[in-house]
Amino acid sequence: MARNKKEDPPAPGSPAWMATFSDLMNLLLCFFVLLFAMSSVDEDKFEQLVASLSASFGVMEGGSTSVIEGTLISNGVSDLNELNEYYESLGLDQEGEANSMIQDLSEGQQEELMEMLEEQQYEEMLKESEEMAEQIEYMAEAEGIGGQLEIDFTAQYVQITLNGALLFDPAMPEVRKDAIPLMSKVGDILKNYSTNMIEVTGHTDSVPLLDDPKYDDNWDLSSARAKNVLMYLVKEKGLNIDKMKSAGRGEYEPIASNETNEGRAQNRRVEIKIYNHFSGF
Repeated sequence: MARNKKEDPPAPGSPAWMATFSDLMNLLLCFFVLLFAMSSVDEDKFEQLVASLSASFGVMEGGSTSVIEGTLISNGVSDLNELNEYYESLGLDQEGEANSMIQDLSEGQQEELMEMLEEQQYEEMLKESEEMAEQIEYMAEAEGIGGQLEIDFTAQYVQITLNGALLFDPAMPEVRKDAIPLMSKVGDILKNYSTNMIEVTGHTDSVPLLDDPKYDDNWDLSSARAKNVLMYLVKEKGLNIDKMKSAGRGEYEPIASNETNEGRAQNRRVEIKIYNHFSGF
């Protein structure tokens, strides 16, 4: 009777399928490493680009205190891919280097660079406005009118707010005679910023005007008041009209409730905005 053949004992070591699986894992690892390498950029190039921007624009740490005599990146560069063109417009000989560096950046690094530029730009703008506000407050105190002005600032401008009751009679557009000394001192302060764009905006409360053939509504009245303030500053204080503009907002931008006398008094006001050199005006 024939004997059954004995099966060969299993080979020592790991099963054969495990070697195939290991090869597959190695291939996948190489594949993802390759993808990562293709999407990465030389860190030296990134640092070189940042340093180049820092030296040229002064918006990075270690750069100059101003941005090319007030020329802001936002005025000329809305897209990082146009940075090389902006370099050329400033007369900087970059030979396409900046644009080439940017093309080498990954999308995430381009976004990081843009965020860095925007943050530094905002800080520079806010710093200039804050310094201007401090100077104006000092001059107002020296002129003895500090208690008659409200001074605020944003990254774009410093705002001087004057109470409308100090400047105008009810429903009248002309600056009151007894308000001329105040306006004169404000004009003396503004002359220190003759190269900045200055905007005068008139505001009223929500009380309708009585029948008046000159003005249809509060919007017209606020516009006339802003214009009269502007023209006083131009004619009497010598400010450059080419660097000034005026507007009326009527009752549409209240800063307090129009339901109370106190609130309406706050809403009747004139705002004078002094834009900093970064604002693009």
